[in-house]
Amino acid sequence: MPSRRSEITMTDAELMRFLDEERVLTCASIGPNRRPHLMPLWYLRDGLTLLAWTYGKSQKVRNLEREPQATLQIEAGRDQYGELRGAMLECDVAIERDPDKVADFGRRLTARYTGADPPPEARAGVAKQAAKRVVLRFTPTRIVSWDHRKLGGAGH
Repeated sequence: MPSRRSEITMTDAELMRFLDEERVLTCASIGPNRRPHLMPLWYLRDGLTLLAWTYGKSQKVRNLEREPQATLQIEAGRDQYGELRGAMLECDVAIERDPDKVADFGRRLTARYTGADPPPEARAGVAKQAAKRVVLRFTPTRIVSWDHRKLGGAGH
């Protein structure tokens, strides 16, 4: 039976829209024991580059300092096979530590997830957190996407 991969692959526009709709990615880095280390992260999109923030002393940051590659997965429609959508992005990773850039990112991330610019007291909290955080910049080197809705109810 021939592969139906090409039938379910998202176009670039569909992928961008999907990444904008979804809110959590799963990041896989390689842990010190050489096993995958999986963590959920909120993110922002800059083209096909995804950005997230996390604590600078976290295990995932130590993993990415040692080996600056990660695989991301974003998925939706888990309840029914015909509704499955997702993307897997193999990425090179850069770590941003500049506190001003991290604070600016934190404000933009907060705005995405709350739907509004943070008020002054929340901005102060974000700035305080930024001193302990870093921004992770995930630049894809390979992308695989799927949208089973394109099958029109056909084929498991």
